[in-house]
Amino acid sequence: MNSLAPLPSRLLIEIVFDFVCPWCYLGVKRLSFLLARRRELDVVLNWRPFLLNPDMPKGGMSRADYMIRKFGAEDRAKRLYASIAELGEAEGIAINFSAIRRTPNSVEAHRLVREAARTGLANRLVPRIFAAHFVEGLDIGSHAVLTTLASEVGMEVEEVRSFLDSGEGTEFVHAENLHAHRLGINGVPCFLIDGEYAIAGAQESEVLERLIDLALSTNEER
Repeated sequence: MNSLAPLPSRLLIEIVFDFVCPWCYLGVKRLSFLLARRRELDVVLNWRPFLLNPDMPKGGMSRADYMIRKFGAEDRAKRLYASIAELGEAEGIAINFSAIRRTPNSVEAHRLVREAARTGLANRLVPRIFAAHFVEGLDIGSHAVLTTLASEVGMEVEEVRSFLDSGEGTEFVHAENLHAHRLGINGVPCFLIDGEYAIAGAQESEVLERLIDLALSTNEER
């Protein structure tokens, strides 16, 4: 008698990330390729905020000032960005660092993702915000920009405006950032799978796949 194959276990993948981190954009893109290829996987994504620039002014700062503060010189930053853009091109991402005029404070974007998660739209909003920043050069610290992006993925405009103006969730973002550091996470992206396995960096899809398969085999043994 034939029996049905058991359904795959549900996996929780927590992504600790920041929107101003190009490596996070690459890592999230590679994860999306993997999940598109492995459609049999039952995966829940949980987006956890990390702040690479916790002291960033609320209105952000000019890109030139940021590059000098972060890297010591614009030329050094541009060389690094050129190599990242090349990696992005290989993944089908047209990263355009020259379009970015201001480096934003990412707290507002993280707040919005948490709100989007309440209605199941976070997985659509995250890549849209990444593209807005790294491809289109939009100021993702701006409420007006974030409201437009949210509307594009199906969120209600007036509700988004009201939420952003309320400041709700700001303390949550800072608390999550502190929690990540207390866990020993000092760089992003970091992928946590089922609370058992963790790997940092913009890993190739095959590396993430091996870790996911290891988590699945562990679940089957329990």
